[in-house]
Amino acid sequence: MPLLGLVFAASLAGFCALSLAMDRHSEDVFGRGSTPSAWRRWLQLGGTALLCLSLWASLEAAGGSVGWVLWLGALTAAALATVGLLSGLPHRFHWIASAAGGVAFLSLLFCL
Repeated sequence: MPLLGLVFAASLAGFCALSLAMDRHSEDVFGRGSTPSAWRRWLQLGGTALLCLSLWASLEAAGGSVGWVLWLGALTAAALATVGLLSGLPHRFHWIASAAGGVAFLSLLFCL
């Protein structure tokens, strides 16, 4: 069961990191003039690593055939949540993204 939490939390944190690597979303969250130039590559690598972690957890939790479907469903839900957070709560977005990353990290520790 912790693997299922890891799948969604890592997907959400990964999409949040990838969106914060974009100039437009970074300005929406942190204000005008704040671009992630120094952090852009780290946010992209971290987001990609979190999405790969969610794929691994999904395949571990549900096996080869159902795991892919579970992962695609988690990606869809996390993408919708990211869009909703960016449009509804942009000033709290980085806190929620950090919390999702923390949940993913704790779930990973619990699974190992």
